[in-house]
This record gives sequence, structure tokens and C-alpha cells, in this order.
Amino acid sequence: MRELTAELAALRALATAGPGESATQAQHRRGKLTVRERLELLFDAGTFTEIETLRRHRATGFGLEDRRPYTDGVVTGWGTVHGRKVFAYAHDFRIFGGALGEAHATKIHKVMDLAEAAGAPLVSLNDGAGARIQEGIAALAGYGGIFQRNVRSSGVVPQISVMLGPCAGGAAYSPALTDFVFMVRSTAQMFVTGPDVVRAVTGEQVSHEELGGAEVHGARTGVAGFVHDDEETCLAEVRYLLSLLPSNNRELPPELDTDDPADRRCEALLDLVPAEPRHSYDIRVVIGEIVDDGDFTEVHELWAPNVVCALARLGGRSVGIVGNQPSVFAGVLDIEASQKAARFVQFCDAFNIPLVTLVDVPGFLPGVDQERGGIIRHGAKLLYAYCNATVPRVQVILRKAYGGAYIVMDSRSIGCDLSYAWPSNEIAVMGAEGAANVVFRKQIAAASDPEATRARLVEEYRSELMHPYYAAERGLVDDVIDPADTRSVLIGALTMLRAKHQGGPARKHGNQPQ
Repeated sequence: MRELTAELAALRALATAGPGESATQAQHRRGKLTVRERLELLFDAGTFTEIETLRRHRATGFGLEDRRPYTDGVVTGWGTVHGRKVFAYAHDFRIFGGALGEAHATKIHKVMDLAEAAGAPLVSLNDGAGARIQEGIAALAGYGGIFQRNVRSSGVVPQISVMLGPCAGGAAYSPALTDFVFMVRSTAQMFVTGPDVVRAVTGEQVSHEELGGAEVHGARTGVAGFVHDDEETCLAEVRYLLSLLPSNNRELPPELDTDDPADRRCEALLDLVPAEPRHSYDIRVVIGEIVDDGDFTEVHELWAPNVVCALARLGGRSVGIVGNQPSVFAGVLDIEASQKAARFVQFCDAFNIPLVTLVDVPGFLPGVDQERGGIIRHGAKLLYAYCNATVPRVQVILRKAYGGAYIVMDSRSIGCDLSYAWPSNEIAVMGAEGAANVVFRKQIAAASDPEATRARLVEEYRSELMHPYYAAERGLVDDVIDPADTRSVLIGALTMLRAKHQGGPARKHGNQPQ
């Protein structure tokens, strides 16, 4: 038995060491950590349990029968993050370039099934060259199994993809099916067809980074929700994100004790937000004043910055925040902002995270490109997401709330539980100037002094239909509050709504706009 045990220990040591020191050094020269160094950063110290360490492929041909390394290029297992169970699989680029073969895929299928069965988050650390060409369609079928499990677990357990190297071809679709994608600058790339194929088919010359680098997917395509400069920071942020999320859709997010008083007044808000609706400010500063300890993580910070989506805590409990950003395009809703906010709302609703919506919106962005690009269809995605959400929903109107955009931003009429407004609120079909030009067009044109008449009628319209208490008088908001009390009001409202339960009609699923 001692001999057998010694043999087992030697095999484990060989599997754990990987293909050799030269391969490890090559990985480091690329500016990347090894697979086990990454797992050490992701999990609490000493908690990772590996499965199928001794798995090897059984393929033949093209010299594969002579190359059968242990793990087959992917490490799978589970551990704890902040004391809570998390499953993971991580590609080992040193073995077959992290390419996926039949055995490799089967290991991933196994850990995905375990994550679903155990009701725990799944994190994938991606650093692979796509399908293992030598294994042919068996590798492609392996991707199909991954995609099917991504979809089956969607809305059941949180799924996080961390891009730490190349991800090409069909492999790129698995991260796109998960809840959040992290990318590291300079080392991570994602694309369906690489630069060589693009050049051969279209004649375009493009680098890997220009085609599918972190900046491209963080700021232009919206594929990556988080972009970081190095792997250490990236994995630390993955751990922080996990701390805000429930383990599965049957649980509430974890609650933490906080030293930030629930009744803390936010006096700074009285000076941060100008009463004049044409003046801009940074909604992220407002969020920082309201949430616990000023700490929040912004999703898709670089993409569609005219709306901010963030996860934070209020009174120690996780909350999702959607807010218009007046410092970017005046906070207007456009195609990309609608897509960004809609997906965030859907995620929060799937995992029992209450929603707070901070409204300062002048409307939907007008223009030929927006109309032809499908602003009706994409704007409807956000409307659908809010209407379909059953988690606690609280709206706060800071200033402007005009037209259809006001309705879409979780207004009372589409089902928010509570709506509050600051004394600076302006809820209307459109701004006073535009409304007066339409309503009093003939009167202004016939006046001896059109400009003076327009100014008088604008003020008249504003005082009659846009004063701060007009909506409260008609029951469209529940209260007009002191901005400094926003934090305490929100915590009180969410505490009251914590046990909210809302059923729905019997149906297989809705047919949401695409």
C-alpha cells in the first residue's frame, strides 16, 4: 500500500507541475500567470479541491497518441470565495495551447453539472486556442455541451467568464452566454474569426488587439463588463463581485454588517446636483454618497456611459442601481444604453437583487441613425425588463423625467413599488421650451414680440404642469423627499419590501424584444 500511495503522490505531483519549467517560463514571458497561480488568487487559501486531475485524452492520429498529458489542459474543481462555495474551470495554455478536446470538454461538463446541482456560482478562467483541430468534430460537440449547460444554468447560478488569454471561434460564445465577462488588457482577446481569416476573406489588415482586445469589447461591443490592467486586480474584482451575489436564484444575496449608519444624512447631495436641469453632474458621485461606505462596482463602465449600472450595498444588503448619467449626452437613452440597462435589470431580477433607479433623463436620443438602428426595438428591451421584474423596485427622480424615457425608467405606471422625487424634479411629456413651442405655436407666431411671448408662455407652462409637486398631487410619486434623506429613505423602503413576493401568469416564457 505504501508503494501504491507513493506512486499516486508522484502522479499527482507530475500532473500538478504541468508540462515543465520551460512552458511555465514561456507563459510568464507572455505576461500571464499559470493556471494554478490563477486559482490560488481566485479561491480562499487552501480551499480548492481539484477533480479529474489524472484525466487524459484517448485520441489517436496526428501524433496525439504520443502526447497524453494529465489534466488534458484544463483544471476543474471547487473551493470557497469569502467562505462560500464556488466552482471553477481554468484552461492551461501550456498544454495544447488550452485547446478543447473531448476529454477536456467532458471535464468542463462535469464541473458545470456539479455547480448547477450544488447551487453555487461557476467561474471560468479562459486562456485557450479554441477547438483541438486534431480531434475534429468531437471537439466541436464538446462546445455544444458547454453552450447547452450555460443556457440551462442561466438565471439559476451566477456564471462569470474571465478572459486571460485568447478565445477564438466557437469558444467565444460561451462567455457571451454568461452573466459577466472580465478581460485583461493586452493579453486577452475574443473573436469568432481571427485576423488571418479576416485578411483572407475581406483583405482587411487588423491585429489581434484591434479585432478583439479588451478595449474593443469593453468600450465598443459591450461583450466585456469589466476591463482590468493585470490578472491580480482582475481576479480580486471577481472575488468582490461574488461577494455581492447570491449563490443561486433560490437565495437572497449575502448580508454584511456595516458601520455606515442607515440614517446617515447625505448633505453633500444638496451641492452635488445643480437645480438647473441644463447643468451636468456625475451620477457616480451621487451613488457613492448614498451607498454603504461609498463602495460600488460599475458594470460596463466603458460601454454606453450615458447610463450607469452598478452593484452596491444599502444597509448591508446588495442592491442593483441604474442611473442616467447627465455628464454623458445629458443622460439620454439610446440603443446601447437601453441594451446595457435591460440586461442588468434582468440579471438583478433573476438573482433576487433589489433595484434602485435614479432618474434624470431628457428622453430617447433622436436621430436617423437611432431610428434606423432600431431604437424602438432596443428601447422596448429595457421596458420589458422592468415590467417583467418581480424584485423590490424603488425609483428616485432627481431632476428631469421627460416623455417615454420617464415611463421606461421604472415609473409607477410600469410597476415600481415606490417612487420618490427630489424637489428639483421635472416630470413632463417634454421640456417646457419644447412643449410651449408646440402648444402655443400660433399664439407665439401672432405676437408682436414673439420672444417675450415665448418666454412668458414657457414659464406659464412650467409653473402649471412642471412644478415639483405636480406628480405628487396626482399620485404619480409617493413622496417628495429631501435629497439628504435619500439613503435613509431607500434603506427603509427596501427593508419594508424585503419579503416581497409577486407571482405572474402561467406561461412557458415571455417573448421579449430582440
